[in-house]
Amino acid sequence: MKLLTALLLLLAAATFAGAQQPAAAQDPATATTPDPIEQLRLTPDQRQAIRQIVGENKDERQIANRRLREANVALDQALDAEPTDENVIEQRINELSAAQATQLRLRIHTEMKIRRVLRPEQLATLRRLRLQVRDVMSPQRLNNPRVPANQGFRPRR
Repeated sequence: MKLLTALLLLLAAATFAGAQQPAAAQDPATATTPDPIEQLRLTPDQRQAIRQIVGENKDERQIANRRLREANVALDQALDAEPTDENVIEQRINELSAAQATQLRLRIHTEMKIRRVLRPEQLATLRRLRLQVRDVMSPQRLNNPRVPANQGFRPRR
């Protein structure tokens, strides 16, 4: 169902978070993890409104995602070039930053529109799901070898 994508990566991450629980918690006999979409208890009108919101900027999102991928590739190529040209690298960093900002802006604007469709109790459920995802994802980020150890800290002088 396309509605799953409508609630952005948050709800997908909530599902992912449930998959990251220990094996004992995944046993269907011992635990039932409700689908995040079902937890929101969306009405048919809300589902339709969310589908429309997501459909409104589908092309724009695809263009932004493609631009972000291309900017990443261009930066990687600039970093691998011999000799390294710091001006080109700086330009590629700026292009990547702009692409990331565009993607983030689209995601946030879409989420704001979706939030306007939700009732207060649904917003509370959405917030709870977000907190659950954050709690599950934070330890994984700390154990991720691809994340630099000093991320979030200022370098020593």
